[in-house]
Amino acid sequence: MALFGLRKEKEENKKSAHLSNVNGGSIKVLGSGCKSCHALLEASKEAVMNMGLSTELEYVTDMEKVMEYGVMSMPALVVNEKVVSMGRVLKAAEVEKLLAERLAE
Repeated sequence: MALFGLRKEKEENKKSAHLSNVNGGSIKVLGSGCKSCHALLEASKEAVMNMGLSTELEYVTDMEKVMEYGVMSMPALVVNEKVVSMGRVLKAAEVEKLLAERLAE
């Protein structure tokens, strides 16, 4: 059992090392400025910090730009120009999972 834990830890370290070297990935929170939108923004900031990413986080409140993504409910999270979540306030751990999936592509 102890070996399984070590293997899993090594895999997680490899994944986080790979993600910290990602350049050019973009992360955006789309919102109207409401409380829920700010909550997703803060959770996303926490996730980026926890993962040690050098990627900038952008908060988009311009409705014309938001509509370009086809988002009908906010807040929304966009990773590498793809909407990965909308209409939900995610926790930092949930954002980390989505970022790991999308930035590794």
